[in-house]
Amino acid sequence: MVEFFLHSFNTLTHGLIGYVVPFLFVLTIVVFFHELGHFLIARWAGVKVLTFSLGFGPELAGFNDRFGTRWKISAVPLGGYVKFFGDESEASTPSSETLSNMTEEERAGSFHHKDVGRRAAIVAAGPIANFLLAIVIFTCLFTFFGKPSTTARVDKIEASSAAAAAGFQVGDIVTEIDKQAIGSFSDMQRIVSIHAGEPLTFTIKRGDSTLQLQGTPELKEVKDAFGNAHRLGVLGITRQTSAGDVTTERVDPATALWLGVKETWFVVDRTLAYIGGVFTGREAADQVGGPLRIAQISGQVATIGLAALIHLAAVLSISIGLLNLFPVPLLDGGHLLFYAVEAVRGRPLSERAQEMGFRIGLGLVLMLMVFATYNDILHLAAS
Repeated sequence: MVEFFLHSFNTLTHGLIGYVVPFLFVLTIVVFFHELGHFLIARWAGVKVLTFSLGFGPELAGFNDRFGTRWKISAVPLGGYVKFFGDESEASTPSSETLSNMTEEERAGSFHHKDVGRRAAIVAAGPIANFLLAIVIFTCLFTFFGKPSTTARVDKIEASSAAAAAGFQVGDIVTEIDKQAIGSFSDMQRIVSIHAGEPLTFTIKRGDSTLQLQGTPELKEVKDAFGNAHRLGVLGITRQTSAGDVTTERVDPATALWLGVKETWFVVDRTLAYIGGVFTGREAADQVGGPLRIAQISGQVATIGLAALIHLAAVLSISIGLLNLFPVPLLDGGHLLFYAVEAVRGRPLSERAQEMGFRIGLGLVLMLMVFATYNDILHLAAS
């Protein structure tokens, strides 16, 4: 019995350190900068900020700054919020009675009494901060760790694969795909993985000759080093690395910044393409994950090293920024939609219309959370 409890304790401790701690580390960074974006622009616009909270629910610890803002850590660490003067709730919904009874001095610091442009800027600042955070992280990684590179050489070709059908031979070096320069094997993998079923033109170097081949990547389920399954486009080409094959290209800060912007755009483009594919039926929705999947991935990535975990934070930051820009009431994008309507009409939507919008938005967000959690459970059960 004692051995059983010791084993259970060790398992629980490993789970806490291996999954929960990396998950909270990554999520806290992303949420903090998202809310900091709202906070900084609100202060710039003259809005009084009542609360800056990491997490929801009961307060665990906090302090008041000299401007009267309560900075706190709350019990449920699955998000955060900034509450402005005039807000009735954490979702920034106003109370018409409270707003109408404000003095002129109070209106000057009220979020809901600012013009529509300033309100839109405050709301948009959160997702924008997420994108900027990702760019900064990618830039720092490229600056301090360089850009790993492995020549896009063909070392092995699977029988009956797309590469075999296209006419690839062992020893070929891919230099371009659809006139896009290929600097490494990973560059080639990235392009091929997102173009399943689409014909691509490969420029290759074979000995002293330069040839062009036409190949169409096949959609296959591929497992990563942790056993997670991904559906990707594959050619059936293998690169066998040995000592000295992998080189690290040192880049200057300006180049690192450009690479950081490109990397951020790549994640944005692929995320939107996947979402579009789900709606058109080209992609399966079972890849949509929630907190459990993120926690699992965080724990797995943490075993690689801190740099990999920070890289994951950048990817998650982009995902949260995009999610918040969806035109769904309750999210930042929903607020921006209301403000766009207000700008066109010259007056805000009625309180009833906004209330109905927030209820619909809440329903959609809850359904997404339930669906993502369901996918997470199925994924964890299968792993």
